[in-house]
Amino acid sequence: MEIISQLLPFVFLIAIMYFVIIRPQQKEMKEKEEMIASLKKGDKVVTNGGFIVIVHKVEEKFLSVKMNDDTVVKITKESIARKYEDEV
Repeated sequence: MEIISQLLPFVFLIAIMYFVIIRPQQKEMKEKEEMIASLKKGDKVVTNGGFIVIVHKVEEKFLSVKMNDDTVVKITKESIARKYEDEV
């Protein structure tokens, strides 16, 4: 009984860390994976480098994106930070 009462605070701290830190990160990662999987030609996205680009072609591991009218570059899907929504 004494061992259980000594371990109870550690179990409580681990439970708090799971619900405050780990679970929200997993949820956010899942939402980002779903967003990346749903990308299609013409979507505006923001890269981790801060560029706002338009998806030109979706491939298995890469995206071809238009940086301007003349420049099309290939980037990894992991380098997408979020979709860009025009704010008026």
